[in-house]
Amino acid sequence: MSALDVTNNALARIQSVDAKLNAFTDVVAERARATARKLDASIASGKKAGPLAGVPFAVKNLFDIEGLSTRAGSKINRDRAPSSCDATLIERMEAAGAVLVGALNMGEYAYDFTGENVHDGASRNPHDLTRMSGGSSGGSGSAVGGGLVPLALGSDTNGSIRVPSSFCGIFGLKPTYGRLSRARTFPFVASFDHLGPFARSVRDLALAYDAMQGADAKDAACADREVEPVIPSLGKGIDGLRIAVAGGYFKKNLFPEAMEAVARVAKALSVTAEVEIPEAARARAAAYVITTCEAASLHLDRLRQRPQDFDPAVRDRLLAGAMVPSVFVDRAQKFRRWYRAQVLELFKTVDVILAPATPCIAPKIGQATFVLDGEELPVRPNIGIHTQPISFIGLPVVAVPVPLEPMPVGVQVIAAPWREDIALRVAYALEKAGVVSAPRPMDI
Repeated sequence: MSALDVTNNALARIQSVDAKLNAFTDVVAERARATARKLDASIASGKKAGPLAGVPFAVKNLFDIEGLSTRAGSKINRDRAPSSCDATLIERMEAAGAVLVGALNMGEYAYDFTGENVHDGASRNPHDLTRMSGGSSGGSGSAVGGGLVPLALGSDTNGSIRVPSSFCGIFGLKPTYGRLSRARTFPFVASFDHLGPFARSVRDLALAYDAMQGADAKDAACADREVEPVIPSLGKGIDGLRIAVAGGYFKKNLFPEAMEAVARVAKALSVTAEVEIPEAARARAAAYVITTCEAASLHLDRLRQRPQDFDPAVRDRLLAGAMVPSVFVDRAQKFRRWYRAQVLELFKTVDVILAPATPCIAPKIGQATFVLDGEELPVRPNIGIHTQPISFIGLPVVAVPVPLEPMPVGVQVIAAPWREDIALRVAYALEKAGVVSAPRPMDI
């Protein structure tokens, strides 16, 4: 097939299915076709095709796309001027041959775990349209899980790649903080924000990740590291790797399906060791403090000038963040440094830690509460109960989907900083063993 054929097929599926999934906010059909034609002409002339030649992809609508306003899931940002150029990661994906087809739905300003957006509507789960896609990269999870595109890009601050991966039954990679450039994307919490890919297979995830690596002076947080490709080591297997299951905090607040998912993965890897990540509950609390305060600072002018144009739930959390005493933020940052040092000590004795990605399968859209360990809790903030203590210190994680009935649920494969290669090796071994896989979406 030509790149144009593949692109037209993807655009046709988006047109026929997305009215029900609500994954896309913008489709750039003419741009996509032009990119595909140019690629086909290049290949016909004898030039070597890139590793992602002709592969359609889409991005969370906080990525700058030339000619579109970067809305970041908000009403207010629709008044922004169209972007004059693409985000760095879009440029790198297209340099590898991929074809951008559009922008994806998301929670307002990325402050969300559900995939529900009051301005654009909820992105829906491709395995049950009555359930959440997860957030805040809900459109990314829905689009890949629903087979609209094989690859999508999203962001993860407190769990926004891993949660949609878990709920939608796909693979997601949150790289080490600073690994991938965030240039020309709309921020949420600068000291936590990560960008990364979603895919239906580990190899696709790794191909996208390798294409996007590299230093970028346009993002002050992007590490000045050489590209470290993971594709060459993907099939090395797990021999010699020291793998453990996270105990303590990570064995609590779980529905049976999430417990079963971790148990299946651990059994497949013959893991019996358990490690306890110290003070994980306190890490989650500190993550909340820093998140709400940094985000409030970013949006302070918008809160003053256009409070009525926010999602009320997002607005109220931001207003609360604006009133948190500075001493709390100072304590949270000091604790963060201590906690990071403690967790890095663990990686002297283990290479990988397994933990649940979400406490449950995808809840129903609009569901307000669920019961965890006998206590009724609000759904929205507690979906990320197991992801926040990990992104808090920027560790690399691959979320792998365990295909359970009635819905898939994910497991986090966590590695030491800069060791995405190890996390992906473990994920690939699990996929080859048939333990994790992206289930087919329902007929829509």
